[in-house]
Amino acid sequence: MRFLCLPGAYGSAKNFGVQLGPFAKHMEQRGLASFAYTQGAHEVDPPLGWENYFGSRPLYRFVDAAEGDAFEVVRRVRHIPRGLSPEATLRLFKPDRPIEVDWTTFREALDRLFKTIDEDPEIDGLIGYSEGAMMAASICAEENRRWEESGTPRRIKAVNLPLLSRQLAIFFAGTPPLVAEGDGFTAKLADENGTSINIPTFHVFGSNDPLVYSSVALYNACDQDAAQLYDHGLGHLVPRDADNVEQLGDTLADVITRINKATSSAASTTTAAAAASASASPVSSGIESPLTEFTEYSDSASTGSTAADSDLESRSSHSPESDTK
Repeated sequence: MRFLCLPGAYGSAKNFGVQLGPFAKHMEQRGLASFAYTQGAHEVDPPLGWENYFGSRPLYRFVDAAEGDAFEVVRRVRHIPRGLSPEATLRLFKPDRPIEVDWTTFREALDRLFKTIDEDPEIDGLIGYSEGAMMAASICAEENRRWEESGTPRRIKAVNLPLLSRQLAIFFAGTPPLVAEGDGFTAKLADENGTSINIPTFHVFGSNDPLVYSSVALYNACDQDAAQLYDHGLGHLVPRDADNVEQLGDTLADVITRINKATSSAASTTTAAAAASASASPVSSGIESPLTEFTEYSDSASTGSTAADSDLESRSSHSPESDTK
């Protein structure tokens, strides 16, 4: 399986290759995956005081966010009430009144990523970290929207399977997708919209991440029969330690093997059926039925440690980045 890898804010393809390095090397050595890297188009300077934190320059974002405080969300989340659902927590960050948003740069970022995927037919998986995870989730959800509304074939769902496809999305410290609605985009939260992503997904988060609620909200928006969670117990980062890398590899080896077997079986069945009915009139459009069931995420799995307050001070230079999502 070949993954397109999307870095977080203030990242780059080069730096994400370093950040993801131990995990990618482990997966490649086991013959489970290969990796291609991309980056945002907007070159940015790191926030004041964090000039040497995000790795070598140039640094990029997928969205144009030259103005504003990059760590405002992290500071605000430490003062929100405890016990809210992930979706209710995210709503606390909505503006009090409607504001005009220019979605041009976000739309252009999505278009560039779709183009990158289309130009490499070997890509059948996505990996995203933080802002990159939000972009990866938005690709999955946007393709699902286009398929449901207009029957546009989905580039990242290669075969017709009820629960599994060749495609797999892996989200590190993710965020719910933004999906086109009217002239703009809107966050698709599970308690309002149910399932937005119905391909197999793997969600890697840390219980000490001050933004853990966002990862759980993304998990909730995915098909629960094809989604898995992995808590590395750390902060807002891609785990690089040997224990977590090995455990991630073992778990994903099972996921990828099941997907590959299901894909091979479906392909064989499709080939046999096509040969048997070559002279018959088509009786079906062959378009898959959308998955609409949603299972609410258990509150017990979304509780995070109060040690999140010290997370920003304890991370390594290549581990995390904190962004406004």
